Amino acid sequence: MSDIEIGRAKRGRRVFAFDDIAVVPNRRTRNPEDVSVSWTIDAYQFEIPVLAAPMDSVVSPETAILVGRLGGLGVLNLEGLWTRYEDPKPLLAEIRELPDSEATARMQKIYAEPIKPELVTSRLAEIRAAGVTVAGALSPQRTQELYKTVVDAGVDIFVIRGSTVSAEHVSKDQEPLNLKKFIYELDVPVIVGGAAGYTPALHLMRTGAAGVLVGFGGGAASTTRVNLGIHAPMATAVADVAGARRDYLDESGGRYVHVIADGGLGTSGDIVKAISVGADAVMLGSALARATDAPGGGAHWGAEAHHPQLPRGHRVQVGTVAPMEQVLFGPSSVADGTVNLIGALRKAMATTGYLDLKEFQRVEVVLASYKE
Repeated sequence: MSDIEIGRAKRGRRVFAFDDIAVVPNRRTRNPEDVSVSWTIDAYQFEIPVLAAPMDSVVSPETAILVGRLGGLGVLNLEGLWTRYEDPKPLLAEIRELPDSEATARMQKIYAEPIKPELVTSRLAEIRAAGVTVAGALSPQRTQELYKTVVDAGVDIFVIRGSTVSAEHVSKDQEPLNLKKFIYELDVPVIVGGAAGYTPALHLMRTGAAGVLVGFGGGAASTTRVNLGIHAPMATAVADVAGARRDYLDESGGRYVHVIADGGLGTSGDIVKAISVGADAVMLGSALARATDAPGGGAHWGAEAHHPQLPRGHRVQVGTVAPMEQVLFGPSSVADGTVNLIGALRKAMATTGYLDLKEFQRVEVVLASYKE
């Protein structure tokens, strides 16, 4: 792809968000009931390619269990309110009702409470007792401190998630997490990210990760672009990382690393487009925060919203539309892509004639911005 001149001293690459592209039906059609949307990573198979994002407004132990029973994977934030407080429900209700002008400062105080390892253990045990796949997430900064507690608690899938995660982090002040050594020594599959480009994703794949999260500050509650001037339009980011997956498959002699889109996925159409450009699965935040039984109760925020030094997100009101099961499987009484996410994915795959997710990654995509 050729660069575009920004000015005499700088050139830039033209990249695309999900709103800039569309899927084209140009082959046979099928019945939606004949389409498979199942997804397998390592030894774990899921009926739907959906991970509920490790955000306090999206996943509690209760909703992790619910999403698991519905065929997806609920990822608990192990640095959130559920591992800082015995009963975080009053605090969740308080955050939901805070005026916008007070939300950030109050959340910083709430999240200043130390993480309690015994709560990490008990929350994961609660999910395990329900008989669903257990997944928990830590930031790279907390992984060294808490990973033994997490593994000992019986986590099935370990998620290392940050705004951006590098396999080559450099620090003058502290020993960085050696992802290659760390992942090699663990007995559980690791999903790591975010990565927003080909090279960082390839480096993460070489650490032995089972999956790579793709995204950087692209979510509904993020203000990373305003604060840091950094933004990764997701259609291009996912396609670039899918290219890294293809090249690593050859380099490694056949080792397949899953690409998981994480950010900018507010509607069912965004999910369709993410898979069409190479994602194997999607990690959903705001799309699931709209469920009436999500812990945020219609409010949504991530870890960036309460960072103690440089908040890069807001507590936003996304509202509620339907219970979690209906958000995922319908029926829908709205036409805005917020309900029956999996039904819409099935319909898109059937309309374009593809039987499963791997096949659907080959669908024709065109540039068709909503602004045009």
